[in-house]
This record gives sequence, C-alpha cells and structure tokens, in this order.
Amino acid sequence: MMKNFMPPLVLMTVCIIVSGLLAFANDLTLPKIEKAQQEKLQTSLNEVFGEADYKVSELSFDGITQIITDDKKRAIFDITVDGYAKDGIQTLIGIDENGEICGISIVSIAETAGLGTKVQNKAYLSNYIGLSSPEFSSDTIITGATYSSKGMQKAVSIALDTYSANKEAIIGE
Repeated sequence: MMKNFMPPLVLMTVCIIVSGLLAFANDLTLPKIEKAQQEKLQTSLNEVFGEADYKVSELSFDGITQIITDDKKRAIFDITVDGYAKDGIQTLIGIDENGEICGISIVSIAETAGLGTKVQNKAYLSNYIGLSSPEFSSDTIITGATYSSKGMQKAVSIALDTYSANKEAIIGE
C-alpha cells in the first residue's frame, strides 16, 4: 500500500521545492528587471522627446500601458501591440498640443529580425510624424513585414484616437 503513495509524494515534494526556488529567484531578480525597464523607458523618452519634466498620468485607457505628460503640453502614450509576435512591439508615441504626432520611439521589439524589425528604422517612423488622424499612406506598410507594419498602424491609431477623444483630461491633468 505504501508503495503506491511513495512516487506521488516524492514528486509533490520535488515540485514544492522547485516552486519555492523559482519564487525566490523571481523575488531576487524582479527589482533589477523593473529598474532596467524604467531606465530603457527614460532613455527612449530622452532620445526622442528630449529632456523634460515627465510625469506618469493616473488615467487609464484601453490598449494603453501608460500615459506620460511633460511640461511642453505633450502626451506620450506607451502602447504595446501585436505585430507578427504577440505583444511584439512596445512603442512610445508622442502627440503635441495641436494633436499631431511629434515623435515615435520603439522601446522593445520582438519581431522577426531583418523583416519585422524594419519598423524601428527612423526613415519608416518619420512617415507617421505630423499625422493628426489615423489615415495612413502606402508608405506605412513594409513589404515582407505586413504584420509588424499593421501593428504600428494600430499603435498610432490607438494614440491618436485616445488623444482626440480625451485631450482635456490628458493635457489638463
């Protein structure tokens, strides 16, 4: 009778020990990972939008991770969208007080190297600068990177639509 209970008991003990070790490793590395992500976000903000007094908004909207405002009356949307990979493109999209896109930065990208990663090229991103409505030209689709291009279009659409519908709440904070 004891023979039948021993293998599951040993397996359960091993699972509990391994789970505890994984939880410990997670607790140990989580602050470092969060700090690295914060630094990457700050670097992206400074590179594209320059030095400013950035403030994370308390507002929450569908499809937007966070909204960052600055002292120049710009709203910067942190948006993660699907490209070819699920949640493959994390981007910062800045909109100025006139409702036009004033800058785009790719914070992280998990798209296919050489194809989907073309959406992070400055020449490609410049196609979106100055847009005030989600009406895209054919220049915003990259041959061979259609999913990634459409992901970028979706991110830009989310930012522009959210800004135009909630400008007072976002900038007036």
